[in-house]
Amino acid sequence: MEPVRILQVVTVMNRGGLETMLMNYYRQMDRADIQFDFMVHRLERGHYDDEIESMGGVIYRMPPIKPGNYRLYFNKLTEFFHAHHEYRVVHSHINENSSFVLREAKRAGIPCRIAHSHLSDLRLDLKFPFRVYAKYVMKDNPNRYFACSKKAGRWLFGREIEERNSLVVMNNAVNLREFAFDPAVREKVRSEFQAGERLVIGHVGRFNEQKNHSFLIDIFHSVYQRNRNVLLVLVGEGYLEPAIRQKVEQLGLKDHVAFLGVRSDIPRLMQGMDLFLFPSLFEGLPVVLVEAQAAGLRCIASSSITPESDLTGRVRFISLQEPADLWAREILDSSCERADTSEQLRESGYDSAKTAEWLASFYHTECQPILNQR
Repeated sequence: MEPVRILQVVTVMNRGGLETMLMNYYRQMDRADIQFDFMVHRLERGHYDDEIESMGGVIYRMPPIKPGNYRLYFNKLTEFFHAHHEYRVVHSHINENSSFVLREAKRAGIPCRIAHSHLSDLRLDLKFPFRVYAKYVMKDNPNRYFACSKKAGRWLFGREIEERNSLVVMNNAVNLREFAFDPAVREKVRSEFQAGERLVIGHVGRFNEQKNHSFLIDIFHSVYQRNRNVLLVLVGEGYLEPAIRQKVEQLGLKDHVAFLGVRSDIPRLMQGMDLFLFPSLFEGLPVVLVEAQAAGLRCIASSSITPESDLTGRVRFISLQEPADLWAREILDSSCERADTSEQLRESGYDSAKTAEWLASFYHTECQPILNQR
C-alpha cells in the first residue's frame, strides 16, 4: 500500500527553526506509512532539499508571495491543485499567507486543510497591508487550526477558535538526544571557537529585523565594557549581516564576535556556549529557545516572547524597553551552570520523537474519515 502523502507548505527549507522542527518529525516518521512532500516559495534550493529528496519527498516550487506577484501566484496555485489530486491533507506553515493556499485547496475539494501559526505579530513593512488582508480572509479556508503557542494561535485566528476549543497547540519539539551534554564535545567546540576561558554568549537566528541583531550587539557591547573576557557567537545568515558586521567593527568588537554562518550542527555548537541571548522583537514559540534549554543553557530573552517558552525555569525575560546596560548586568549576574533538562522537556511534551508519533496519529486518526474517501 502506498504511504499517505502530506503536503507541507513552507517558504523555503533552509535551516530555520520551523524547518528544522519539520525535518525532525519527518526523519522520525515511518515513511512507508506517511510521506512528506513540500510546496516551497523560493526558486533556489534550500539547505534541506537534498535530504528531503533522498527520503522520497517531492519538492514543488512556487513563485514568492509578494505585492505585484499575486495574480501569477494565484494562477500557479490553481494549476497545482488541479494537477495534484493525490493530496487529501495540506499542512500550511506560512502564517497569514496560509489563507491563500488553503482557499485554493478548499476549492479543489481537499478535505483536510491545516493552517499552522508560528508567529505572534507582524512587522511594519511594505507587505504589511497585504499581510493584514491575508489574515482577514483566513475565515474557514482551513478546517484545522494549529499553533506553536496560544499567543500565536490568537494572533492568526482570533480568540474565537481558542474559545471553541478548535485550536491545537502543537509543541515545537526537538530531538532531545542530540542536545545531551558531553564535556568532551564542549571542550572541542570551545577550542574551535578559540574561546579559552572566555564567557561565550550564543545566538542562533536569521539576520533580519525580527531577530533584533542591532540591539543584540548593543547588549554585547555593554557586556564587553564591563568584562573584556567575553565572546559572542552568531549562527545564521541574512540580508542584514553586512550591516551587523559593520557595526561590530565600528564598536571595536571584531576580535570578540564570531560569525559562523549557517550550520548543521547547532546541538554541538550549543555545547560550547555558556549562555544564550535572544532579544527578538516577536516570535511564536521559538524552536531555538527550546533547543537552548535542551542544551541546559541559561537564556536571556525579550519579554515579547510568550512566557510559555520557559519550559525549564532557565529563561529570564526582559523588556525591550529596558536599556542595553540592564541586559548586560543580567547576563553577567547569571549563573552559567548547566542543567540536565531532558526529563522536564520530555514531560512537557517537547521530545520530537513523541510529537512525531502524535502527528502521525493525528494525520491518520483525526483525518481518517477523509483518508477513507481515497
